[in-house]
Amino acid sequence: MSVQSQKLTLSMGKKTMELGGRYLGLMRDANDLLGDVSALHERMAEDGYLLIRGLHDPLKVAAASGLIIDNLAKNDQLEPNSPPAECRVREGARGAFLGGSRALTRNCAFLELVESPEIMGFFAEFLQGDVLTFDFKWLRVVGPGDYSGAHYDVVYMGRGTTNLYTCWTPLTDVEYTRGPLVVLVGGQHIDRLAQNYAKMDVDRDHVTGAFSNDPIEVVDMFGGQWKTTEYKAGDVVIFGMHTLHGALDNVSNRFRISTDCRYQRSDEPVDERWIGENPPAHYAWMSGKTIDMEEARRRWNV
Repeated sequence: MSVQSQKLTLSMGKKTMELGGRYLGLMRDANDLLGDVSALHERMAEDGYLLIRGLHDPLKVAAASGLIIDNLAKNDQLEPNSPPAECRVREGARGAFLGGSRALTRNCAFLELVESPEIMGFFAEFLQGDVLTFDFKWLRVVGPGDYSGAHYDVVYMGRGTTNLYTCWTPLTDVEYTRGPLVVLVGGQHIDRLAQNYAKMDVDRDHVTGAFSNDPIEVVDMFGGQWKTTEYKAGDVVIFGMHTLHGALDNVSNRFRISTDCRYQRSDEPVDERWIGENPPAHYAWMSGKTIDMEEARRRWNV
């Protein structure tokens, strides 16, 4: 069935967009470019992202997913008497950020996925050199009603090289109703943000991180179009520090489980917050007096 015949209306921060309309379109995958580094870089420069279907080993995806789902079940987060793999949310349960959970993100099953030969080999070829991944790993269980506002990753991890990439991986299938990732095509070329928002550091500046929770406002201000798709567990979306992205509302009764880890050349500077046996992570963001993004944007006149 075509997008036009589906006439799907999806939302981000409760702002609705029609899939196939002005504000929201479909991603294109880059599988046909694999093995051609120049073509991959050209696509990254053009779109701001690479969608690669099935990059991860399915057995490793299943092991990592099973680890997280077992943890949810043990903590009574899943609907009783429903198949655990469906990730149906128990009444009253909520999503969570589990990046600080060493029992999960330092577990062999998880590390064998996000530090696998498949993903490390991809980045070694893409970056033409030896690569590393941050020791801190991001792991998210996204519940009903959750979403992510439009943001750059550089504001959270911009103290090392800017030649740093996020690899977002769903550990469950992600239908349109379960809050899929969205990226703004053209968002990596927004000159108006280069001198203000893009230079922000959430720990240094104590500013809330997302630039906007309104995807329509963003397109009206800067042009471009949001892109999304439905994902299978083990697909990846790779993007740079200046790709504006977020996630649609999870309007289902199922958790979305995903991880977003970072990769770079090993001979370039590394943001000290995210490496080592016990990475310090964010040490000042959202603590003490915090500047609201609306106030910051008034100061920046954007």
